[in-house]
Amino acid sequence: MSEGEEAELAAFLRAAIGGDEKAYAAFLTRVAARVRIFARRRITQGGVDPEDVVQETLLAIHTKRHTWIADAPVLPWVNAIARHKLVDAFRRQGRRMEVDLDDHADNLPQPEAETVTSRDVGRALDALTPGQRAVVSAISVEGRSIAETAVRLSMNETAVRVALHRGLKAIASRFGRTA
Repeated sequence: MSEGEEAELAAFLRAAIGGDEKAYAAFLTRVAARVRIFARRRITQGGVDPEDVVQETLLAIHTKRHTWIADAPVLPWVNAIARHKLVDAFRRQGRRMEVDLDDHADNLPQPEAETVTSRDVGRALDALTPGQRAVVSAISVEGRSIAETAVRLSMNETAVRVALHRGLKAIASRFGRTA
């Protein structure tokens, strides 16, 4: 889908909501073609007619067109309606449908990156006893193993695990999280 196509469909729908019947007819014609392709690709076995999915999708768009946010992209909204109508059609047939999330990855919200600065790490480590600080720093910051840390700090591995657990628990409780 090109940005131009998205913008054109959005303009058609805005005009249609404003009362332009020709724009609405053009919008529905273009959307019907897209939904038809979508439905035919996903219906690999009989039992569900792609045209039924197209008609139900167009009907849902007509009755719910007021829910579309005018400055939002129109195709993700249309695709969501089409997906739901396709799932409904399969449910009526008593079949299950699996949707590949990769097909819709561009419509899914991206997780926000959580950034931790060295200052944040320093603040967290400052709350620990010297022994816990050395263990947590070696394992969590430097990436050393339990065995490496035990040898480096002249401790046994059980003591390293206990110090790590207690240190992480202290950091979690200091920053309001339960461990």
